[in-house]
Amino acid sequence: MKENHIPIVECQMMIRKPISQVFQAFVDPTITTKFWFTKSSGKLEKGSTITWQWEMYNVSTKVSVKDIIENEKILTEWGEPATTVDYEFKALSNDTTYVVIKNYGFDQTGNDLIQAINDNTGGFTTVLDGLKAYLEFGIELNLVRDKFPHIQQK
Repeated sequence: MKENHIPIVECQMMIRKPISQVFQAFVDPTITTKFWFTKSSGKLEKGSTITWQWEMYNVSTKVSVKDIIENEKILTEWGEPATTVDYEFKALSNDTTYVVIKNYGFDQTGNDLIQAINDNTGGFTTVLDGLKAYLEFGIELNLVRDKFPHIQQK
């Protein structure tokens, strides 16, 4: 819990690639689709609203891009109910980047809040694991696609 006891999901990972490459992996859907969603209506740009799709689950969400600071931060809102998702990037060296994803603004309470925090922690950890495998080793692990095979659409 952070100040004012606001629940925050926070997931992080060191990626052994330069910050500009890691940042672009989140902004450019031709890269992001290798480790996260399957389709996007466009690149992340400040002030834009785009749609991300996970075709295997027949699910999509609108993502509102609140701010982008090149190679530092991406601020978004998305989901139902909408929450804030911040992506922070810090160069640890010329060839390593630390990525932190923070998700907050939950309106659930009690067990529903616990479930939302659990689901989002697992989801963003999976995204970062897939990012690491793809950028560092060129491997598409299909982690998001294979996470829920029992609900995939045929």
